[in-house]
Amino acid sequence: MSLKSQLLRLTGLGWLAAAAALTLMAAAPAQAADPIKIGLGMALSGPLAANGKMSLVAMQIWEDDINAKGGLLGRPVKLIYYDDQSSPAQVPSIYSKLLDVDKVDLIVSGYASTQIAAAMPIAIERKKLFVSLFGTGINETFNYPRYFSMIPNGPTPKPAFTRGFFKVAEVQKPKPQTIALAYADAEFGQNACEGARENAKASGFKVVYDKSYPASTADFTSIVRAIQATNPDLLVVCSYPLDTVGMVKAVHEVGFKPKMWGGAMVGLQATVFKTQLGPLLNGVVNFDTWLPAQSMAFPGSMELLKKYQERAKAEGTDPLGYYMPVWAYADLQVLGDAIAATKSLNDDVLAAYMHKTTFKTVVGDVKFNEQGEWAVERTLAAQFQNIKSNSIDEFRDLKTEVIVYPPQFKSGEVIYPYQGAITN
Repeated sequence: MSLKSQLLRLTGLGWLAAAAALTLMAAAPAQAADPIKIGLGMALSGPLAANGKMSLVAMQIWEDDINAKGGLLGRPVKLIYYDDQSSPAQVPSIYSKLLDVDKVDLIVSGYASTQIAAAMPIAIERKKLFVSLFGTGINETFNYPRYFSMIPNGPTPKPAFTRGFFKVAEVQKPKPQTIALAYADAEFGQNACEGARENAKASGFKVVYDKSYPASTADFTSIVRAIQATNPDLLVVCSYPLDTVGMVKAVHEVGFKPKMWGGAMVGLQATVFKTQLGPLLNGVVNFDTWLPAQSMAFPGSMELLKKYQERAKAEGTDPLGYYMPVWAYADLQVLGDAIAATKSLNDDVLAAYMHKTTFKTVVGDVKFNEQGEWAVERTLAAQFQNIKSNSIDEFRDLKTEVIVYPPQFKSGEVIYPYQGAITN
């Protein structure tokens, strides 16, 4: 074969190869498109990790669910996340990296008020839509129109955490008269206790103790003794997980027995802390946001819980997942529905749609007000009752965690006074 013939043959083969490649490209599914990237920091280590880890697992379930349906806008969805180590100081650099290096399309928050507050200046500076996960009254400071809060605290988020506690307390006979307030000197503790003061005033209770404690406090015995010295009928504590555990243990160690106590204690919703404390929890009336009671079986919630519990075995996260998973999933469910409805990733377009829309989610109907908070409050108060051991099986049965407020979700009656709950 002549050199010319060989060249012509090779050229022809080249064209055939190119044509074949183009055919394959044309046949490639839409999922080969560049992914829609959603960025976040999440507490995967440190004191907030128990709630952070289960939140991330639920978000990954949403990611898998949405991609199994073909993604959004004909593109797959990809979560990009970094461990914020439960430290607000880590948060700004994480979100700067997500936006500047990873070039994410959208951002959402990780878990907890301190982390959300630390991310807000970045979101505002970049004019980004920001959906937060369990932030308390964050936007009262910033008044940012692209902020949306996935927490059922309603238009007055600070009082919401303890409203159920006060509503239950004020109808007891005889009505209690005095109250002590103790709170962590940090974002959530300050905000929740500010709300508790409002509730105390509205319920007509006299505040006889109102003090913060450093977030680094490890021994709560002296604090509980100081509270006990004021002889309050009621005690409300606004705390983070580790101080919640310390406070519960100190109340029992000191032998303090107010008529009712609890309030806004973060951590008691997580299985790791429930099993650690076991019967020490009896009688505590505390906030919650969702429990797998029949009254709260919203479309998709129980199916999600089953998926989560299966995945939790391999991930080593909270084995029950009653607290954060439904909320973390709904957080992205709202965002995904907004993207699908508007066919846009533009932050302003999405924010405008989210302000006017009622979303159907695994936590029920979600409607935001002008501040980005829930338009209607739906925070629960639940009491721990009749816990006999530290076994996880104690908490699979919701008879040991009874919803006592609001009436439409109530699953049992409060045991009052506290003495009655700890001697049953």
